[in-house]
Amino acid sequence: MTSVTGAPIAPSLFDRQATVAKAGFNRWLVPPAALAIHLCIGMAYGFSVFWLPMSRVLTNTDAAACKSLGFFDMLVTRSCNWTVPMVTPTFEIFIATLGVSAALFGGWLEHAGPRKAGFIAALCWGGGLVIGGIGVMVHQLWLLWLGAGVIGGVGQGLGYISPVSTLIKWFPDRRGMATGMAIMGYGGGALIGAPVAVALMHHFSPYGATESVGWTLMTMGVLYFLAMSAGAFGFRVAPTGWKPEGWTPPPPAAKSMITHKDVHLNEAMKTPQFWLVWAVLCLNVTAGIGVISMASPMLQDIFGARLIGDAANAVVPKAGIVAAAAGLVGLISLFNSLGRFFWASISDYIGRKTTYAVFFILGMALYYALPILGHHGQAGLFVAAVCVILTMYGGGFATVPAYLADLFGTQMVGAIHGRILTAWSVAGIVGPSLIAELRQKQIEAGVAHDLIYDGTLHILVGMLLVGLICNLLIVPVADKHHMTDAELQRERSLQHEDIIKGDVKSAGHGKFGAFGLLPWAGVGIPFLIGVYIALGKASALF
Repeated sequence: MTSVTGAPIAPSLFDRQATVAKAGFNRWLVPPAALAIHLCIGMAYGFSVFWLPMSRVLTNTDAAACKSLGFFDMLVTRSCNWTVPMVTPTFEIFIATLGVSAALFGGWLEHAGPRKAGFIAALCWGGGLVIGGIGVMVHQLWLLWLGAGVIGGVGQGLGYISPVSTLIKWFPDRRGMATGMAIMGYGGGALIGAPVAVALMHHFSPYGATESVGWTLMTMGVLYFLAMSAGAFGFRVAPTGWKPEGWTPPPPAAKSMITHKDVHLNEAMKTPQFWLVWAVLCLNVTAGIGVISMASPMLQDIFGARLIGDAANAVVPKAGIVAAAAGLVGLISLFNSLGRFFWASISDYIGRKTTYAVFFILGMALYYALPILGHHGQAGLFVAAVCVILTMYGGGFATVPAYLADLFGTQMVGAIHGRILTAWSVAGIVGPSLIAELRQKQIEAGVAHDLIYDGTLHILVGMLLVGLICNLLIVPVADKHHMTDAELQRERSLQHEDIIKGDVKSAGHGKFGAFGLLPWAGVGIPFLIGVYIALGKASALF
């Protein structure tokens, strides 16, 4: 950029060109920056720790009067407790907003760069939690939904996609592994955030029930803002034309699933490949959410006292069963997180299409086997099957960015990924509602509690079969959709790649050194503590 006098204007701190890596930078410093953001927004999976406390903040309420409140009255009442069904839509709101904001702002992000997007994500997610906490303090449900739900959801969407394009360009040799490392953080965010939230609510409990929840949300909002800001400022983008030392891109091959050209965001949505990948992600997520939403009650309904080795006792110690089910929830979070890194890394070797085929074929077998294992009292194998299913649920999220880069090129993969995430929004709303409705109909029909999940799981098998067919139909994108050299040059100019080349030879190859351990320790230590806590809870299963 130049001024009206012709003199160059130095880029601002948040401009994309200010984040281009300089000589001596090491590319392995980018993943912990991405993890810092994803571990924070990943608290979305741990938000259930707030539902019951939020429904018990008021005392001495008029039960009869509160029962007759309508929907809009409940949004503004300050004299009646919220019900759990009234606060749980907060999760659905920020997941839906995640997909919408990622789709709307994905193109802007490619031009603005990951630092600006990551910092705005920090403002929205951290600020949204603070506003949500204020909503709890003044007991206004609409303010909770607006803050944690809508504003926080925008932070979720921007934070989720902000590192994708950057990581893929830094790791062209290991696209799946790179995005898997970052998106693993989203799956593992609850491992850290949920115990922190519980500890903070306990710390603030002497001040009152309202203050306990409200101050916890506000405190976590500030902590997340600081951590995500640190991640945003840690981002560096690869100079145009950069590649790993000693790595040569594989030569173009006929019918290869990895393209060497690029497709524009708007053109990508005109291809059948885009919508097939959309369907693949949506069906994989819907089935996975079905297991997540049913896992704890399913374990308790099917196995009951057998979970604690006391099937012959007529008086079942309920606390032990609940603890065992909570252990399964801890394992779900752990395997959801680890599966993202594992499967995305595997996809670098076997290909994305093959990886998704494994998800659907193995998934169908396991979903079909779950009720059989339940009827035969095989609790250990049942838990193992659920854990494998959850690795593939998380793996689907982590593998899709590399799948998109293979099909559409790397130039606008972050923006295309943002559009694809609307599949998550649909699955996040439709999936749990569909599963809950099917379960309720089985109960109303008088089906025994240990049998009510059979039909639901068989329906999920059918969804996976449709997903497998969609995946098998994916072929390389036709040449007519690729950008011309002039179109590619224009897109690069919008990202300022035409004026900021960077040091292609020296950037990214710097020494890692002791300094490089600090950001990894900053994200790794909290994550390992969360893993330790999850394994401690899971011990109740064994």
